[in-house]
Amino acid sequence: MKKIVLILFLSFFCISITFSQAPKKPTSGAIYESIQKLNFLGTVLYIAAHPDDENTRLISYFSNDVKARTGYLSLTRGDGGQNLIGPEIRELLGVIRTQELLAARSIDGGEQFFTRANDFGYSKHPDETLDIWNKDEVLKDVVAVIRKFKPDVIVNRFNHRTPGTTHGHHTSSAMLSVEAFDLAMNTNYKTHLKNDALWQPKRLFFNTSWWFYGSQENFDKADKTNLIDLEIGTYYSSKGLSNSEIASLSRSSHQSQGFGSTGSRGNQTEYLEYLKGDFPKNKNVFDGIDTTWNRVEGGKAIAKILDKVEEEYNFKNPSASIAELVEAYKLIQNLKDEHWKQLKSDEIKDIIAACAGLYLEAVANNSSTTPNSENTIKIEAINRSDYNISLKSVTINPLKIKEDKNVELTANNTQQFSMDITIPSEINYTFPYWLHKKGTLGMYKVENEDLISLPKTPREIKADFLIDFNGYLIPFTKEVVFKYNDPVKGEVYKPFEILPEVSASFNEKVHIFSDGNSQKIAIKVKTVRDNLTGKLILCTPENWKVLPENFEINLAQKGEEQVFEFIVTPPANQSEGLISPIVEIGSKTYTDELVEIDYNHIPFQSIIMPSEAKVVRLNIEKKGQIIGYIQGAGDVIPTSLRQIGYTVVELNDDDIILEKLENFDAVVLGIRAYNTNERAKFYQKHLHNYVEKGGTLIVQYNTNHRLKVEEVAPFPLKLSRDRVTDENSEVHIINPNHELLNYPNKIIKSDFDGWVQERGLYFPNEWSEEFVPVLSMNDKNESPKNGSLLIAGYGKGKFIYTGLSFFRELPAGVPGAYKLFANMLSVGKNKLNKPLKN
Repeated sequence: MKKIVLILFLSFFCISITFSQAPKKPTSGAIYESIQKLNFLGTVLYIAAHPDDENTRLISYFSNDVKARTGYLSLTRGDGGQNLIGPEIRELLGVIRTQELLAARSIDGGEQFFTRANDFGYSKHPDETLDIWNKDEVLKDVVAVIRKFKPDVIVNRFNHRTPGTTHGHHTSSAMLSVEAFDLAMNTNYKTHLKNDALWQPKRLFFNTSWWFYGSQENFDKADKTNLIDLEIGTYYSSKGLSNSEIASLSRSSHQSQGFGSTGSRGNQTEYLEYLKGDFPKNKNVFDGIDTTWNRVEGGKAIAKILDKVEEEYNFKNPSASIAELVEAYKLIQNLKDEHWKQLKSDEIKDIIAACAGLYLEAVANNSSTTPNSENTIKIEAINRSDYNISLKSVTINPLKIKEDKNVELTANNTQQFSMDITIPSEINYTFPYWLHKKGTLGMYKVENEDLISLPKTPREIKADFLIDFNGYLIPFTKEVVFKYNDPVKGEVYKPFEILPEVSASFNEKVHIFSDGNSQKIAIKVKTVRDNLTGKLILCTPENWKVLPENFEINLAQKGEEQVFEFIVTPPANQSEGLISPIVEIGSKTYTDELVEIDYNHIPFQSIIMPSEAKVVRLNIEKKGQIIGYIQGAGDVIPTSLRQIGYTVVELNDDDIILEKLENFDAVVLGIRAYNTNERAKFYQKHLHNYVEKGGTLIVQYNTNHRLKVEEVAPFPLKLSRDRVTDENSEVHIINPNHELLNYPNKIIKSDFDGWVQERGLYFPNEWSEEFVPVLSMNDKNESPKNGSLLIAGYGKGKFIYTGLSFFRELPAGVPGAYKLFANMLSVGKNKLNKPLKN
């Protein structure tokens, strides 16, 4: 609730927050700041590797204090991290983090860009990173952003000179930026851009700090000849916020990573280390760069008008500036420099509309529709000023459905009407463009090269308003949206989606067959139109049997869902493969699922992905039955354990007392439970008492940063940053006779085949003699890491600590991971069918 109140407060001061498709409603003060930015023709590009790598303090400073056009190029979308707010991982997490970045930029005033690089997980060296990413293609994307965005100044978040000392993605982002700085002006270097015009940035910096020097003391002693210091603690009276407070709000948009940040006030200094280009004489980032209208031919006359507008701006009556703004707009249309012409045309149009209180909106009668469907668009136009404004026409594009109106927009009188449209059959679906085709481990495949670098897929259905300002016509474009009234939230906006007419999805993405018995596999079919009839077929791997052959589908209403259950029988021997649905509607076939992501802090997302699930015939034994699970940062391991027949009870804080814990054959802590649960320090003693009385406790990985408990184990154990990022690295069994590797399943080296993304992370590197390590592994050219799986006897029970990435492996259906986890759960009492106590 506190965040919602704060967001409303900021919206009042017109920091442009766009958590939905809601239109911007700038205040008088915000309009004035936009005029100031209109009069600044300088550009900064900040470059790093992931969402959350950006320095929001510096981005906000350049955008709000300097008034520069400021962009952030994140090479990846953060697909390889963890999700603290829900179950989405990999591609779906990348969608969430993309939208969180856009929310951050709407607060700090920046723009957002990406490359096609896929965040494949932690990398220890840029050599590995650039090999998996396909360096040449990612480098082209970086150069293309520079040529298109045309920054005068580039700032790197990371140091390109220290490979192997930090995340390989981090160093790679800086290395690519340094290389791209020169290539952007190389006539022989081509990118995917149709207008591949050369561009040379003026200078390149590294955003350094004491952290990169090892300590504040080292930084204080360092030679700062090549450093520029920027005072970024500015207080903006028009916003009632300091630059650092804005930056903290921007940073807090990264909710899936738990990066909530508290605002600060007072002086703060950022440092930029000069790397390339012209060294600024006065240690001014824009030294020697003309950031006025004089930098473009024909700009002098524009500057004369806009300087006057800025000087004489009437905060009580912004509409007094409209006439002169329109004159400036006319002159901008005559500029020969297409780059600045397009940018400044868009900027000044928004300012003109804001000064007039001009509200233009196109709202669909549905939140989603399909090709060949009929829809109604409600148009609203209102002028809330005394300036002479008329609505000449509205055209729905690309349909070219036009309605001529030629109606005067008198002060504060709303004009509303509706337009009927039919969505064309050849229109593209509105889902994340980078997920349209299957890519590689390190690269997304984007067939439409015009989309590369864009943060999201442009909406095709738009309304073009032709507005007459006292005899001069100016076009305005608005995306068609959907809105409705929620009893709690009030007015809610959603994007207007173009979707396939039907989708089919599995309730579970992995189906484990622990014996030869058949299982029911459910498929949910959902229609996006009325009166849908067809046939559903399930495709299975060879030697897997399925009944019935198909189901008839008959869904009467849009949004209706129906679940169909196929009976699937596995082969006798161990086997794994993929199953997928086919929906036949007339002569068309559909094989995709529709995934919807709905969080309050980002716009509603519809993702269309190939629908498939993994089936695994696994010879697995297990002992014990009832498992208690304490959620941490979010994972789906309980679902995975239920797949192999366990009864999993998810525990809340009140359940974690000895009397209730004694019901369970084993208790498991979800990932980072000791990092995320504030009450862990109170319930941990009950967990240790449970072990002491004979229970089995499994604690999955935590980080040593922000632990909520003093110790993660009943015996001394030191967490480190040790990790094994190569999922194919060799695993050595150092204690082959241990119960964990033999009962009830024999664990051998081949059980570590097929792991995904990594072996594990944040392994302990020191532990007391009570702990027994059973596995050893390491990345190339590194020392063995023996702390991935540790077990100790404690009283009558067993305590297990593991940094192995089961939270990735079990949802991916990795057979060996299931067998090893079953062995961990089987250690100890191994009692079957225990009755639960109340």
